[in-house]
Amino acid sequence: MTQPDQGDIIDGVHYHQHDIVIVGAGGAGMRAAIEAGPSASTAVISKLYPTRSHTGAAQGGMAAALANVEEDNWEWHTYDTVKGGDYLVDQDAAEILAKEAIDAVIDLENMGLPFNRTPEGRIDQRRFGGHTREHGKAPVRRACYAADRTGHMILQTLYQNCVKHGINFFNEFYVLDLLMSEVDGIERPAGVVAYELATGDLHVFQGKSIIFATGGFGKIFKTTSNAHTLTGDGVGIVWRKGLPLEDMEFFQFHPTGLAGLGILLSEAARGEGAILRNADGERFMERYAPTIKDLAPRDIVARSMATEIREGRGAGPYKDYVYLDITHLEPAVIDAKLPDITEFARTYLGVEPYTEPVPVLPTAHYAMGGIPTTNNAEVLRSNTETVPGLFAAGECACVSVHGSNRLGTNSLLDINVFGKRAGNNAVAYAKTADWVPLPEDPTAGVRRLLDHVRGGDGSERIAVIRRELQEAMDRNAQVFRTDESLREVGDLIKTLRDRYRNVQVQDKGKRFNTDLLEAVELGFLLDLAEVVVYSARNRKESRGAHMREDYPKRDDKNLMVHTMAYLTGDAESAEADDHIKLDWKPVVVTNYQPTERKY
Repeated sequence: MTQPDQGDIIDGVHYHQHDIVIVGAGGAGMRAAIEAGPSASTAVISKLYPTRSHTGAAQGGMAAALANVEEDNWEWHTYDTVKGGDYLVDQDAAEILAKEAIDAVIDLENMGLPFNRTPEGRIDQRRFGGHTREHGKAPVRRACYAADRTGHMILQTLYQNCVKHGINFFNEFYVLDLLMSEVDGIERPAGVVAYELATGDLHVFQGKSIIFATGGFGKIFKTTSNAHTLTGDGVGIVWRKGLPLEDMEFFQFHPTGLAGLGILLSEAARGEGAILRNADGERFMERYAPTIKDLAPRDIVARSMATEIREGRGAGPYKDYVYLDITHLEPAVIDAKLPDITEFARTYLGVEPYTEPVPVLPTAHYAMGGIPTTNNAEVLRSNTETVPGLFAAGECACVSVHGSNRLGTNSLLDINVFGKRAGNNAVAYAKTADWVPLPEDPTAGVRRLLDHVRGGDGSERIAVIRRELQEAMDRNAQVFRTDESLREVGDLIKTLRDRYRNVQVQDKGKRFNTDLLEAVELGFLLDLAEVVVYSARNRKESRGAHMREDYPKRDDKNLMVHTMAYLTGDAESAEADDHIKLDWKPVVVTNYQPTERKY
């Protein structure tokens, strides 16, 4: 085809050209944009307005060994990250995360982020689960924070700085395809195709470097802290292009979601001294993690809570939750450092945290797995080979810096450290790269997808299929798993995929057709849930957030490796065993050999 220029409209399709095209306007996407914008023409495409991105829901803090409050150093932070991830962490990536954490916090401070302060005026720090001094001897104050609204403050600060740099934002544009073209025998990204919500028009964004920063996919579960928009679009697009996904079986369940709702109460509460109690009022974490108790890593706390409930010590009329108790804390401390947490408890459960314990239950929170990348945020097409010009950062990516269980506060750190690296490396690549030609009829695939969904006249409803998927994932693939439970949900996903081909979208229009886009998002959810379940069935061990009751031990001899899943056929028309192939990638070990995790 004749290559269009910036601003062309051909057959109703709008064409754009930017050196750097960033998909996603959360923390990782905007941090990348701040690095890229001053040096190259940069476009940020987002299905939301940037300040509504899910980074804004992060509450507790961002880890960095500043040692402002007590002795600390980056090596202890590295050790905690590796041990917390149950030794599936690539240790060279963890070293980068911990070393560059200090500059990442100072960068945000210089951008204007209003961190809480010590009386001396330094950035204040508090305790968080799994963070210790002297390689596990005692908890340490490492989390830099802005009350319990740290993510919100980071998001606002990054957006203001993007505006200052004149970044081009395309808000309420849904990216639905990654365009690839062969150059010198190698498949390279040429751009992306986006659907404009306001008009229903299609837009092609041609870029020399493409960065995916689209967040997680927690909506495969019913009980989740994730926003409704976290449907894994970016991860699903990459998957459908035949590129691998890494460690998808590892999904973190945050211990303290509001019971029955999943709305998150930050680990900051336990950092300030909150205590988990069972129906008898017992501080049960003393039995499971006698050294750091309620500040153990999230996988350990979540399993401990689930065990208490299973063994009959749960609270409430159905004995199906435990309590988070902050009644012993001074109201002034609660108001100053935990205002959102207390407001959530009052608003959604009618509980007064000053005087009553708050009912909590583990909730699906964070995907450790995703698009595999190098430490420079370059996307991998195999264990060692990268895709030139394609980058990923944030929750959609797997560096792997979180291994099989992410430590609290390391996600806000991850988006800043690796978002920055993605931006810098994307610019370096774009400076010497030529434009990759767009394929013939670049919007053909998206048109087929939308026409198929919009034109369907079947009897199935999107909401019904989505609810059945989410309930089955909660029931069979949550804190505890077995081969039987995973097989059950895997079989259901095949059935739901058949039913998905028979969905009907009631809104046939073009403008603001959220019904249409929810149907497309459901397709991504089905794809990713299937990869999660298939990868989990094939990891016959328990490690981090992946707890197999039929394989309760960690198997370092055979499974100290990353899972690499590949789509080998058409996901829409094949059985899982036919279209998903698994491979393994070695874990990078530098200083810390696997040992038993004791807290």
